[in-house]
Amino acid sequence: MADTPDPMSPALRHDFTLPEVRAIYDAPLFELLDRARAVHRQFHVENEVQLCTLLSVKTGGCPEDCSYCSQSSHHETSVKGEAMLSVTEVVERARAAKARGATRFCMGAAWREPKEGPNFERVLEMVRGVKDVGLEACVTLGMLTDSQAERLKAAGLDAYNHNLDTSRSHYRSIITTRTFDDRLATLRRVRNAGITVCSGGIIGLGESVDDRCSMLIELATLEPHPESVPINALVRIEGTPLAAMPPVDPLELVRLIATARIMMPKSRVRLSAGRTELGREAQLLALYAGANSIFYGEQLLTTPNPGENADTELIRAAGLRAQAPSP
Repeated sequence: MADTPDPMSPALRHDFTLPEVRAIYDAPLFELLDRARAVHRQFHVENEVQLCTLLSVKTGGCPEDCSYCSQSSHHETSVKGEAMLSVTEVVERARAAKARGATRFCMGAAWREPKEGPNFERVLEMVRGVKDVGLEACVTLGMLTDSQAERLKAAGLDAYNHNLDTSRSHYRSIITTRTFDDRLATLRRVRNAGITVCSGGIIGLGESVDDRCSMLIELATLEPHPESVPINALVRIEGTPLAAMPPVDPLELVRLIATARIMMPKSRVRLSAGRTELGREAQLLALYAGANSIFYGEQLLTTPNPGENADTELIRAAGLRAQAPSP
């Protein structure tokens, strides 16, 4: 009889079961952190963190009904629809981000899916411009067709972000205007086009621990694993259906990051939205547990983010160094 796989093994696996993942997530905290750190040291530069900048290139007016999102046209929030930024504006912001130490520049548009025409052509020009600056280029535009994914790849796109958000079973309580399988289909199109995958989720949506673990199982089932796994804490926004949710326990976020690191050893785990409520110590624990990327800048699309001075001090306090930009 073959030995049962060790659920803490850093081997690249795509067959995790929920009991295995719960055993990882529920382990004594210090044991979990030490195991996650060991995996991180095996597969990544130990004391390096990537700085990413995220810019909303088309804000508000999205037809999707994501319960957490300030940009949904279904919710009455302070965010209103705005015109799409120009290519020149975006390239200038990319140059400024690189000068401040970012190596990846992410662009988001509040669309259900991009329509063929001038706006999609403008996104392609933005991608080319960001690549000319010397940064990794990532976009999040909603659902894609095969042709759109291929054209983004031809423009030089490095990564496409399309989060699963939560588990398959909890998904319908958060979003009704697209399905969980729609999200997976977009990830397949991105992968088939040769673009790296950025996909993670959000905690604090009223989900159970099993939901969190099931979301990671869905991500780890992908072959290969997503190159980038952003882990977000809900930012509670007035006017959205989830505005009254309780704050996320910071240690729960740390546990999820550590679990993601163990399950997807080679992936870059990104400590993403919700950091303004975490506190420095929780962020340091998350970085110790295997997060090796943060979003750098005072705003993430439409939600707040720690200021650059605070992040510079966080990196210094941890004894980390920012990944060097390309020449």
